[in-house]
Amino acid sequence: MIPEISRRTVLQGAGTGALALLMSAGLPTAARAETSLRAKYHMTPPSGWLCDPQRPVTTNGAYQLYYLHSGQNNGPGGWDHATTLDGVSFTHHGTVMPLEPDFPVWSGCAVVDTANTADYGAGAVIALATKPTDGIRKYQEQYLYWSTDGGFTFAALPNPVIVNTDGRTATTPAEIENAEWFRDPKIHWDGARDEWVCVIGRARYASFYTSSNLHDWTLKLNFDYPNHALGGIECPDLFEMTAGDGTRHWILGASMDAYSIGLPMTYAYWMGTWDGEQFTAQDLTPQWLDWGWDWYAAVTWPSKDAPETRRLAIAWMNNWKYAARDVPTDASDGYNGQNSITRELRLERQPGGAYSLLSSPVASLANYAGATTPIPGQNVNGSFVLPYTGRAYELELDISWDTATNVGVSVGRSADGTRHTNIGKYGNEIYVDRAPSDVNGYKLAPYSRACAPIDANARSMHLRIFVDTQSVEVFVNAGHTVLSQQVHFADGDTGISFYSDGGTATFSGITIRELDASN
Repeated sequence: MIPEISRRTVLQGAGTGALALLMSAGLPTAARAETSLRAKYHMTPPSGWLCDPQRPVTTNGAYQLYYLHSGQNNGPGGWDHATTLDGVSFTHHGTVMPLEPDFPVWSGCAVVDTANTADYGAGAVIALATKPTDGIRKYQEQYLYWSTDGGFTFAALPNPVIVNTDGRTATTPAEIENAEWFRDPKIHWDGARDEWVCVIGRARYASFYTSSNLHDWTLKLNFDYPNHALGGIECPDLFEMTAGDGTRHWILGASMDAYSIGLPMTYAYWMGTWDGEQFTAQDLTPQWLDWGWDWYAAVTWPSKDAPETRRLAIAWMNNWKYAARDVPTDASDGYNGQNSITRELRLERQPGGAYSLLSSPVASLANYAGATTPIPGQNVNGSFVLPYTGRAYELELDISWDTATNVGVSVGRSADGTRHTNIGKYGNEIYVDRAPSDVNGYKLAPYSRACAPIDANARSMHLRIFVDTQSVEVFVNAGHTVLSQQVHFADGDTGISFYSDGGTATFSGITIRELDASN
């Protein structure tokens, strides 16, 4: 992830209106919307602050999703509950794990205990969640909750089931600081060994534990990674998946901050093996599920339709580098935060032999498409403004070129062209640049431009671009590359344009599908 780009690259990415924007004294101040800015097809909280989603479980034919919720931005809170049949439309059920006095509930994981290993009944929903045990030092430990009604109400054990040994023995300030990071347990059933495996995020590694009953846990070997510039492991993820060629694989994921070395602050993952004692990565250099700024604390879970070969994924569309700030929806709608589009993940072998997770928007999103607008193909050398305006839609198209040096699409384009978010290919990068959509009072700079690697010799690409009032998500080609960004669109930011610098580009297969799941 590269926060700074040259003046020339800004000009190339902007299309019409770029020069006027750069020559102005500063970014224009856009008035806050008088109407609702609530997302039309993304999950948002009814009110208050939404943060990390928790891995859903399936009960009674529906996905049970939990998420961190608070009445104040970046404040203490607990778990709220929502259900969905298709990963698009959500019904909210309120708080299931409330905030106790000075005792917030942080991230964790829920599982369905089909075999009654925990002795709460077959099919009980068991959750492990992080809470601070010591009221002064606040070291983090893992607590068990259980539900016998499909995940709608929970009871809790009073004492932690996985204790923070470091936290309990720490005495010096340095020891206490290092011991505090012991959070976000994620549980997976290891069918080969008939036991549960739990991974917990630490500041410099991931800890693994095993258990036969979800109460008594045994520490196993840590997963260490050599590049500490990637930051600590948050919201780790652990699962098995069958690839398209029929082979079976273990995958360890985590939300990590690699900003300091020019990589994402999103979801990293490693392909590997689990032998009952340790996770061994095939390559210690992680792959990334998203290259934007806003796809953090992601969770994955088995699809109801194909649990072995397809997983769904959802993430918090925000970033801790600016998450505590107010956002426009605080004033317009009384909430802060949304989750990403639910994705469908598949595992495929890539040229060279490595396996990668490929992402597609969940297929059920198509059921919420309204008006569909086909646009004739266009040859563009410079800029072309489409005869369309909208705030919640999918734009699908192909772009091909020969000599052009910078090609792409501007969404959220204001009538005068000075405001827009650019999605394009330049050199060996595909980028999403939201800087020209910045709004005074909600500045996201310097975290404005996100980019992902792409073959510098590529002369074509397929894009699926999802715009939803305050966000943009871009799926590239087969879904190996995705970039997700929140964008603070102003009232008049509803247009679309194409641009090509240094030669002609052909824009074809252009379809705009309006999307709305809010009814």
